[in-house]
Amino acid sequence: MIRGTFCDLAVKLDGSLSFLVEVKAIGLELKDHHIKQAVDYAANQGCDWVMLTNGGTWRVYMIRCLKPIEHELVVDLDLLSIAPRNVADIEMVGLLAKEGWQKAHLGEYQSQRQALSRFTPGALLMTDPLLDALRREIRRMSPDVRIFSEDIRSVLDSDVVKREVLEG
Repeated sequence: MIRGTFCDLAVKLDGSLSFLVEVKAIGLELKDHHIKQAVDYAANQGCDWVMLTNGGTWRVYMIRCLKPIEHELVVDLDLLSIAPRNVADIEMVGLLAKEGWQKAHLGEYQSQRQALSRFTPGALLMTDPLLDALRREIRRMSPDVRIFSEDIRSVLDSDVVKREVLEG
């Protein structure tokens, strides 16, 4: 029971709450209000992970109990369309298995996804060390051109990197 209502499953591993599972009817499209319900359950329990499923689609969210509460979709898996011989599909299913939770593979997967998201390289492109390296390479290619790091920053900001990447 969570604040007068019930989540469908609360999974404990080694005696402590590991994640919650909110189950909807098979074939029912998972919508934003279902996500909100699952995230609210997890936040009220102080749980970092919640799964939302309709039996075919499995979504795993990481919860950050901030003000406001944030959630990040880490896994979105359609069991009805996976290829049984595809290594990437098998690894995704493995993230949902007990061993995946016990060995913290899901957290490692989320960290790797976050490090390789478009926002990380976008932010790194605008740092002084990378701008200086770009400036040196441009000067090496065109020795007669006088260029400054701020010029490169301006071009990256206006013409190369999408605004949503820089602001994300």
